[in-house]
Amino acid sequence: MATVHGVAAEASYSIVVSKAARTLEVFDGVVRLNSYKIALGTSPVGSKQIEGDRKTPEGTYYVCSKNNKSRFYLSLGLSYPNADDAKRGLAAGLISEAQYKKILLANQRKQVPPWNTSLGGEIMIHGCGTASDWTWGCIALENADIETLYKIINVGTPVLIQK
Repeated sequence: MATVHGVAAEASYSIVVSKAARTLEVFDGVVRLNSYKIALGTSPVGSKQIEGDRKTPEGTYYVCSKNNKSRFYLSLGLSYPNADDAKRGLAAGLISEAQYKKILLANQRKQVPPWNTSLGGEIMIHGCGTASDWTWGCIALENADIETLYKIINVGTPVLIQK
């Protein structure tokens, strides 16, 4: 919790990921708190399109889950696919109308969207290192860095992933 003029106030954290710069920045309102080095999927150029393409998505998401027993140390689940991803997937015939509606509903309710469609899912911010791009589309941090984030980031925190 942040203090504003001596009065406790809920922190308004947000995360901005720059794929090109390989950084994850944490903001409290407009104040940048920290910047961390990251690693991406093994096919880092372009936005995630389908399951298995090893791309990290680009767009606006939110933290939809937290896992303190992750096989990648700690993890913050992201709300991929979002409404834009679902619209693209529906238009391309990658997902059904029912899957499209489930993704939209989960996003409206700030819940975990379906992660079992051909669009892929289970995109996380997690630990286990940043030496090279090695994930299947996730955003990897050093373990000490995800430990710091895990303590302050709540479910619902907005995440912007840029090229």
